[in-house]
Amino acid sequence: MTFTFYKYQGTGNDFVILDNRNGQFNRISNSTVERLCHRHLGIGADGLMLMNKAEGYDFEMVYYNADGNPGSMCGNGGRCMVSFANDMGIHQFTYRFRATDGDHEAELDGPNVRLKMNDVRMVEIHNTYMVLNTGSPHFVRFVNDVENVDVVETGREIRNSKKFVPEGINVDFVETMEDDSIYVRTYERGVEDETLSCGTGVTAAALVSAHNPLGFNQVFVRTPGGRLSVEFNKISETEFENIWLCGPANLVFKGEIEMDIEG
Repeated sequence: MTFTFYKYQGTGNDFVILDNRNGQFNRISNSTVERLCHRHLGIGADGLMLMNKAEGYDFEMVYYNADGNPGSMCGNGGRCMVSFANDMGIHQFTYRFRATDGDHEAELDGPNVRLKMNDVRMVEIHNTYMVLNTGSPHFVRFVNDVENVDVVETGREIRNSKKFVPEGINVDFVETMEDDSIYVRTYERGVEDETLSCGTGVTAAALVSAHNPLGFNQVFVRTPGGRLSVEFNKISETEFENIWLCGPANLVFKGEIEMDIEG
């Protein structure tokens, strides 16, 4: 079967997107997703997304990890899906879409997409790390020199540790910079490698890096793939509301590929 694909990226976090509003990819197999995301044998991406129709929404976002398994919420993926929807002729002032973790809103601001994330009501605070769920589960550790952390080896060890199996966890290493921005590097489960950026990881790191003890916060974030910002209201040490992930998302290229989507 020959079909059209689209490749989008948000701060280096890249995705294959398929327009599935006609339902032709409802039986796509995990092995097909893995082949499409393979960087040598396929198109190459951190994940694959389907844009489905959804009653009462502009679209539904269905996300697969690069390993072929269904994934949890992807923040940069959500921003890319909104950019894709706009490019496909879905023009809205405020977008409403459904994802695996529930409903989301988003807005286009020039080249940037502002994506509203779900509220966070729980942060586990441990001696050397924190755990919270921003649509996907994240382990956050502050370090002094993030550029010299072995993200792959250390992240893989934490992700596969007894405490976090069998589901696994995403692992974020965070350094506070002199200008009060933060630099975040992430090991992503499902990709099983460091990615250039992780939207839910950036969000998790920003929440626990709030500058103001309570109320409105805006945290600027640097990743290996680019810059983002996170706006939110801090209610308490473990509660956050009105969370917005903001940054660029754009088309890289489109093409056609022939592949058995069920094989």
